[in-house]
Amino acid sequence: MPIAKAHAISLLGLSGTPVQVEADISANLPAFVLVGLPDASLSEATSRVRSACSNSGFPFPARKITVNLSPASVPKSGSSFDLAIAVSILAAMEALPASAIQGTLFIGELGLDGHLSPVRGVVPMVLAARNAGFQKVVVPEANLGEALLVENIRSYGFKSLQELVSAVRDTGGLPDSNGSASAKARTDPNNAGGNELDLSQVIGQPVAVSALITAAAGGHHLAMSGSPGAGKTMLAKRLPTILPPLSLQEALETTKIYSVAGKLPENASLISKRPFRSPHHTVSDAALVG
Repeated sequence: MPIAKAHAISLLGLSGTPVQVEADISANLPAFVLVGLPDASLSEATSRVRSACSNSGFPFPARKITVNLSPASVPKSGSSFDLAIAVSILAAMEALPASAIQGTLFIGELGLDGHLSPVRGVVPMVLAARNAGFQKVVVPEANLGEALLVENIRSYGFKSLQELVSAVRDTGGLPDSNGSASAKARTDPNNAGGNELDLSQVIGQPVAVSALITAAAGGHHLAMSGSPGAGKTMLAKRLPTILPPLSLQEALETTKIYSVAGKLPENASLISKRPFRSPHHTVSDAALVG
């Protein structure tokens, strides 16, 4: 059985590094070895992948399976490597044509029954894949809306490992993107939820309102001071409502942070409205930065 290769992304903060996943099946004592600087959560992928493949109708051969995550110098963590590991092993087993997965990046966590669970950080991962020259990316179906935000790369969403393998076998490669309907999330201005606050609701405070307008128009910082109950927080919450809309690039940058933090709303894949944060005045420096 030849060595097969698939690709994944190692995410550190908002930066992604392409990782080559190599699988080798040798005639040694049965074992499943994962090398290439995986952390504890990634090391557990061996059990998830073995069960997912077996329960999807692809039992592992009674041989030694070695999976290498290259480059080994790059730290790797999380469960998003599961799908790439499974695909590389299936290609090494010749259960999947190796030529059909070339130029494709795989992202997704596998359940023991082979279903694909959503993961965090899909937007920065797909952006990194596009910038690295990948033409296609496969993600869990629940993450497809996020993946479709990134242009100039074809995104595919699947519910399970079995569905992915069947699609590749039936067509000799990946079919046309199956998420065009989800692309509406990119252009729908209401996808991040409504905003009932408005500066017109402020009665009085003409000096403060004028200061807000001046700061918003000129892109200036603004410091508020005054006794409790004077209306500082009330005014600050309404400042985003008079700021210009997010550009697509700004929206993507904001969405990347929400994606990594796992805070994207269920009904939205793009954060199109300016976020507002209100930390308590007793917050520590570390908590404020975090």
